[in-house]
Amino acid sequence: MGLTKRLFIKIIPGKTFLDKLSGTTKVRFFLLLILLLIVSWDLRVLLAVSVLGVIGMISVKPNWPLIRGLTIFMLLTNLFNLFLIWLTNPNYGADLTGGCTVLLVLSKHYFISAETLFALFVRFMKFMSTFLISLCFIQCITPSEMAAGLYSIKVPYKVCTVVSLAFRYIPDIARDFENIKISMQARGMELDSKKVGFFARLKQNILILMPLIISSFDRIGNIANAMDLRGFGKGKKRTYYSEHEETKQDKIMKVCYLLTAAGILAIIIGRIVAPPEYKMWKPW
Repeated sequence: MGLTKRLFIKIIPGKTFLDKLSGTTKVRFFLLLILLLIVSWDLRVLLAVSVLGVIGMISVKPNWPLIRGLTIFMLLTNLFNLFLIWLTNPNYGADLTGGCTVLLVLSKHYFISAETLFALFVRFMKFMSTFLISLCFIQCITPSEMAAGLYSIKVPYKVCTVVSLAFRYIPDIARDFENIKISMQARGMELDSKKVGFFARLKQNILILMPLIISSFDRIGNIANAMDLRGFGKGKKRTYYSEHEETKQDKIMKVCYLLTAAGILAIIIGRIVAPPEYKMWKPW
């Protein structure tokens, strides 16, 4: 469980509100929220989804040290991406929001406008809200629940099983990597950052991948043989032990994701019937 917690992949369901939802509810609500974030550039929607993601993350009580590091990495990556967008097109916000109110001139070709700052902020919130919702989803669902949820939206159960096995296999890969690393250190491989440089440690870690790949293929073969012996794939349908009947929480969330689906449909129809002048909503 220590390694599983460190990799923020749940094998055993938790006891929070989100943990107690069925896999069907979790997968459907997650996919609808992601679709909402794809079709909408409205800052009000993005902020609402971001707040929802933050509340969800707090409620599932994740491994905060690991989440903090991952969040900082994604935040810096997103900011660098926004900087590159501005670097290639300083007037990025003009076509998206209309107008060009120059706030600061840096050079002949580079300037900062209010519309570009707003457009970049909207793009930033779009990315971060997607990240928060995805992270919350991963934190509150087990591989079996994910497979059951995917099967409920008519994904072939063979594909669902592959997804479930992939998530379950991640802790095993990490455990094998640690074991091989310890074995090679016992044979004299130096991985101490105080004694070996970064590129030397990187090269030595790459050397660990070969026995890891070999052991992984061996384990995959064992899993495939075990599934064949149990007749996997013979039936047209299957059930999942992790899937349970709708609870009160599921019924509440069902209303929420139906409203979300209605909102997505309204946005799409609205764009077809009365296309907006600009891609982004702006408060001025």
